[in-house]
Amino acid sequence: MAFEYKVVRQVEFSDTDMAGIMHFSNFFRFMETAEHAFFRSLGFSIHTTAPEAVGWPRVHADCDFRRPLRFEDSVEIHLLVREKGRKSLTYTFIFRKLNEQPEREVARGTLAVACVKRDAATGAMRGVPIPSAIADKIEAAPRELLGE
Repeated sequence: MAFEYKVVRQVEFSDTDMAGIMHFSNFFRFMETAEHAFFRSLGFSIHTTAPEAVGWPRVHADCDFRRPLRFEDSVEIHLLVREKGRKSLTYTFIFRKLNEQPEREVARGTLAVACVKRDAATGAMRGVPIPSAIADKIEAAPRELLGE
């Protein structure tokens, strides 16, 4: 079972603000990119259209910034499954700047997602158990990896 995934991204010019620092909102985009890659690594997509399709709306997101990232910085986004509930997943994301020595953590974020189905008639979403095909491949990370 999986509890982590790592992806490396380069900060693009379009990711930065007028001060040349990666805009805070892009940390959330990078977290979402890592989540989608994690699902693909398990053989799934975050977006499904089958009759038994589920959605993953965000119910909480935060990020603490320790050091700036700039254009052309190389950053590792380390996704760890912090909690696996019956109907939800909570991830911790650790951002590490790779192109300086020593490599160091520059930010840490959290993303909590609910597993839902949409009612075809009303469009209302309701929480549902994570499908076993997905749940059976995911577990919570060991606490020592989360650095809590």
